[in-house]
Amino acid sequence: MTPWLHIVGIGEDGLDGLTPATRAVVEAAEIIIGGDRHHTLSDNPEAERVSWPSPFDALIDTLKTYQGRRVVVLATGDPLWYSVGARIGRAIDPAAITYHPQVGAFQLAAARMGWSMADLETLTVHGRPVEQMIAFIQPMQRLLILTTGEDTPAQIAGFLASRGFGKSRMTVFAAMGGADEVRFDGLAESWSYEVPAFNTLAVECVAASDAALMPRVPGLSDDLFQSDGTMTKQEVRAATLAKLMPMRGALLWDVGCGCGWSLWSGCVPRVMPPLSASSRAPKGGFLPPPMRWHLVPPSLRLSPAPLPRHWPGCELQTRSLSVVVCRARCSPQAGRRCVRSGVWSPMR
Repeated sequence: MTPWLHIVGIGEDGLDGLTPATRAVVEAAEIIIGGDRHHTLSDNPEAERVSWPSPFDALIDTLKTYQGRRVVVLATGDPLWYSVGARIGRAIDPAAITYHPQVGAFQLAAARMGWSMADLETLTVHGRPVEQMIAFIQPMQRLLILTTGEDTPAQIAGFLASRGFGKSRMTVFAAMGGADEVRFDGLAESWSYEVPAFNTLAVECVAASDAALMPRVPGLSDDLFQSDGTMTKQEVRAATLAKLMPMRGALLWDVGCGCGWSLWSGCVPRVMPPLSASSRAPKGGFLPPPMRWHLVPPSLRLSPAPLPRHWPGCELQTRSLSVVVCRARCSPQAGRRCVRSGVWSPMR
């Protein structure tokens, strides 16, 4: 198949920052798709201009109608790093796509900070709950974060200060690589800048002696959960999840999820399997907020339902109020699956 769709990363320097070959692709395009900012940065008066559709998922159907024409999708920086390229690549035959990456916000921010990218975490909260970054707040950790807007740095500063990381150094970059590039430096505990809406945040985490620490391994502290005390204790949770071995490509069920400990304990950052919860509705509603820091995993699906009497591979005992089952691909080549289950009473 001859590629007809080109996904081009573009920076603040517009077409001038592209390689000659990539620039020629943009200039020869019949259709250019992107946000208003992308269209402003590119120049091709002959091409039909198309804005991001709403809802955004309609983009795939829109692209398919253009098959056979010269189509360019403009993205910021590297289109396969927290960007639209990955979403398109899952829905359209990769043989039909050519990617043209550009130096992105992470590389530019790391260069300006003098940080090694091998020794930091790259995150995005763009269009996602900002609270998801809390699990990455760790002593001596360096973070580069793609933000949602002008309010995001202040929100993250609040998280840092409230957890005993108020001395953490924060730097916001905007319009990197362009004539209007600007930089703001400060501490989380005193952050008060008004920053441009399109920005990238660098954080160097500095912990106080009494900072609230969240482990990066299964076995979250009991006091992170809201419960009446009838919950599986920390040591048992850690041992159970070690047995279940959550991994990419796996599906973790929590049947009778109660306060939801297994779902959040199974969300080890960077290794988060899809999660599914099923429970009877408790007094006051279904699945009350399980964690004081509201770390709701994006892959969580909630399903209020009666507890099943049987589950593939295990028998549910009447006294057992919570069951966690992890279904994982044992042999992707053969398409086989195995089921590992843990059954226990939360009073242990």
